[in-house]
Amino acid sequence: MKKIIISFTLSVLTSLAFANEPKQVLAAFHDALASGDKTKATELLAPDITIYESGYVERSRAEYAKHHLPGDIAFAKTSTHRVLQQSERREGNLAVIWEETETKATVKNKEVRYLGTSTALLQKTSGTWSIVHVHWSSRKPK
Repeated sequence: MKKIIISFTLSVLTSLAFANEPKQVLAAFHDALASGDKTKATELLAPDITIYESGYVERSRAEYAKHHLPGDIAFAKTSTHRVLQQSERREGNLAVIWEETETKATVKNKEVRYLGTSTALLQKTSGTWSIVHVHWSSRKPK
């Protein structure tokens, strides 16, 4: 019994130690959108985040939550998002993540597929990584 408790404790501590890596924060953001968890999605964003999408700019977490977050959640809940390529670079308390993705969804009873690219900048403050900038773009495959 003692070995089970020790193993469990080590497992929990190990998962907590890695639960705040930049790639995991970005994945948790996408998971929060797909599950409809607005609170979790916004907690992962810095208050002063800047989001670039389709030529538009949102200059804060509050602005994103008010404008595009509900639509992003609605779309994410009915689509599948798959990371095709991902790379990360860290310099001190900053991390950049580049992704190429594939998203499949049904829009107006029609199957659609989008190929996307994104760049996310994360900053570590007081031991916690948060998303401070995102630039998303997507296109239909040829």
